[in-house]
Amino acid sequence: QVRLAQSGGGSVQAGGSLRLSCKASGQIPTTYLLGWFRLPPGKGREFVATSSRPPVKLYYSDSVKGRFTLSRDDLKGTIDLEMNNLKPEDTAVYYCAAGWSPERYRDQNYYIFSGQGTQVTVSS
Repeated sequence: QVRLAQSGGGSVQAGGSLRLSCKASGQIPTTYLLGWFRLPPGKGREFVATSSRPPVKLYYSDSVKGRFTLSRDDLKGTIDLEMNNLKPEDTAVYYCAAGWSPERYRDQNYYIFSGQGTQVTVSS
């Protein structure tokens, strides 16, 4: 059983920065992905970014590439998301996620998620 505990988020004006942190604990198989999804208002949950176990590979959605950065620390069991140059369209509830299928790293059906998520609000 994998448990995910996340923190961070909040409200910021467009162009600002926020950081999300997540700690994974419990049984984490060697194939596990650690990353983030988000649920924008009125839309479905969408892939943001994810990372594979070492040798670490990082994957980003086109909408956040170049602005968001993942940091994974397997010794600590953490996956952090640094979000820069935030835009109003980044407003969403963000969920930490642990996945088991590297071939389907964008597919939410191959992940388990943290509980309530964290609200990120970007005002224009």
